[in-house]
Amino acid sequence: MFDWFDPKTFATVFTTLFLAELGDKTQLATITLTASTRKPVSVFLGAALALATVTLVGVLFGSALLRVIPEIWIRRAAALLFVGIGLWMLLAPASPGN
Repeated sequence: MFDWFDPKTFATVFTTLFLAELGDKTQLATITLTASTRKPVSVFLGAALALATVTLVGVLFGSALLRVIPEIWIRRAAALLFVGIGLWMLLAPASPGN
């Protein structure tokens, strides 16, 4: 196909992000916004543009980071960050009313 496009990578990214976003805050926010505004097309376009922009920032940042830091260290840092956030969420005291 194209040199810059890999169908396997595309499918992996799509599946991973699709499953990760199901029931996420973003989906709940779009449901709420659609219900309150009754403008589903506007909500869809706004949400799609926001998600595409955030993804672009991640891709650009990741590409720049790879130029100065080896991939293995980026993967390790990401893993530690995920574990750290998970532990923080698990061990943080519940806020009043929860």
